[in-house]
Amino acid sequence: MADTTFGSKGWTPDRLPSLATKTYVITGANAGAGFQATRALLRKGAKVVMLNRSAEKSTAAIHELKKEFGANADVSFVRMDLSDLSSVRAAAEVVLQTAPQIDALICNAAIAQVPNQELTVDGFESQLGTNHYGHFVLCGMLFDRIDAAGGRIVVVASLGYKLGSRTIQFDDMNWDNNYSANPVYSQSKLAQMMFAYELQDRIKAANKNVGVFVCHPGASATSLISTSGNRLTRLIWWMMTKTPMVQTAEQGSYPEVMCATEAALTEQRALYGPTGRMEAVGPVGRGTLEPHAYDKTTMSRLWSVSEDATGFNWSL
Repeated sequence: MADTTFGSKGWTPDRLPSLATKTYVITGANAGAGFQATRALLRKGAKVVMLNRSAEKSTAAIHELKKEFGANADVSFVRMDLSDLSSVRAAAEVVLQTAPQIDALICNAAIAQVPNQELTVDGFESQLGTNHYGHFVLCGMLFDRIDAAGGRIVVVASLGYKLGSRTIQFDDMNWDNNYSANPVYSQSKLAQMMFAYELQDRIKAANKNVGVFVCHPGASATSLISTSGNRLTRLIWWMMTKTPMVQTAEQGSYPEVMCATEAALTEQRALYGPTGRMEAVGPVGRGTLEPHAYDKTTMSRLWSVSEDATGFNWSL
């Protein structure tokens, strides 16, 4: 049954209040849904810190944003490569030095459909290393700052979590023996969700003051597939973006902006996103969350594995 919390049209940025005193940190914000989320937040007077891999694209994005919102628009970027944990740690330190307040950290960046097995500089399968391990460390390093503001962590997931093995392949995390682009991507997004739901449990146990929300953009015309999928995948996706089966990147940004800002969101053990056809397009609200995404045994084990793999131990 469709979520009617925000009426028949679902949540839209029309609901945003003034954000003049707020600071948001967004990964992967120089294009796609992350860029559109930045636009929505700046429009309401927020300060936005973008964590992006490309300095060139970030500079161009900031130029475009200041052209739209004026020279005084408070938007900046810190270079960060999620696939390199030393880069993540260095970027987090810069954020801690320059952003005295963080009202929400939006974990938006991702890579997808990498056609052949690639390893990060730290030796992890690239999709798991970038999408999950990079954000795991980033969230951990910024957590106390977010907690001090009573802020939020928003994890941008994917409906792909329902595909593949629907669990974590603990005996071969790098998929050395059975690599295939789609199942590996699906596991990386499931890992992000499990991290978020396990974090919710740990926050509650530690009596901390951070909300953790999980969302997905649905089928949105962003650069995610076109930058890392193989040629056939990119062609099929390009053709789909010309049909009603795919919505705009701006619409794809609504769930993450909602999860970062909307006071009426109270249920955290949930998945927010489009509620229309196949929950891939349509009005934004609370969608369907399948229970394998918060299997306690698996997500607790993943947390321990993630701490061991990254060398980062949370203080929760």
